Amino acid sequence: MKRSLVVISLLCALGTVFAQGNRSAERLTRQVRHELVMLPYYNVFDNLAFKVDGSTVTLLGQVSRPTLKSDAEKVVKGIEGVEKVVNQIQVLPVSPDDDRIRLAVYRAIYGHSSLQRYGLQAVPPIHIIVNKGNVTLEGVVANEADKNIANIQAKSVPGVFGVANNLRAEK
Repeated sequence: MKRSLVVISLLCALGTVFAQGNRSAERLTRQVRHELVMLPYYNVFDNLAFKVDGSTVTLLGQVSRPTLKSDAEKVVKGIEGVEKVVNQIQVLPVSPDDDRIRLAVYRAIYGHSSLQRYGLQAVPPIHIIVNKGNVTLEGVVANEADKNIANIQAKSVPGVFGVANNLRAEK
């Protein structure tokens, strides 16, 4: 009888530690997301993502400015509970052609009547990544129709070689 009580006590203690670990990971994930979104030069032409593994945060994505890569690493290092940051953010090459395509795709997507509502948000959810004429759409839209419209609009821009549509539909 005493042995089974000890086992039950240990299992309860492990469950409590596990639950606290999950809450800690969720808190850390929320803080990292918040700090990245609040970066002053983060915009619709950048894509920041991350993975949390214990106290290690791996930064991923693509940015159009090298300073955004270093700023992202700096703010994440300052979060309580983060012991290590692995910065795998890709800095996109400087290209006047890519800059022209970025603006044209932005106008094509956010100027479309079905997608204009996304442009009114503080951080528009459709991110436009352009690398050597290739466009990648990242983010979340309300439905599959909006995802398809964004894809068609991006493909319609002159000078675009290809479009990778990584948008996720909520419904």
